[in-house]
Amino acid sequence: MTYRERLRVPASWWVTGLFFAVSFVTAVGFYAGPLVALVAGAVTAAAITAALLRYGQVVVAVEQDGLHAGDALLEWAYVGAVTVHDRASTRRRSGAEADHDAWLVLRGYVPGSVEVAVDDPADPHPYWLVSSRRPAELARAIEAAISPSRT
Repeated sequence: MTYRERLRVPASWWVTGLFFAVSFVTAVGFYAGPLVALVAGAVTAAAITAALLRYGQVVVAVEQDGLHAGDALLEWAYVGAVTVHDRASTRRRSGAEADHDAWLVLRGYVPGSVEVAVDDPADPHPYWLVSSRRPAELARAIEAAISPSRT
């Protein structure tokens, strides 16, 4: 493995989740009493924690068998051109300039991305657009991994 990145949610999302749980517990406590508020708070905190952990568990990795983005795998034989995108170009490629058939593994809190063309006529996805906090490093790792197979 030459590259690995977990797209964890930022700390600000945890703080927002905490404020939501506290305000929910306060509202329930005023209406239903402290015991119900305590139970509701525990359930709410558990649900928020589970959701944030699940959403932030996406892993982007360059491994021997191909590019992994979450649960998906793009094998090296089908990897085409690689393009690095900053925040503005990521927004364009995932919005107005996007192909509706593209495979998107994006997290809004991650500013950059890498676009990987798919060289497989049987694949319905013309390219993958994958979020990365270090898009230039990810692109270099992909290009280094496909170079030996192309020569």
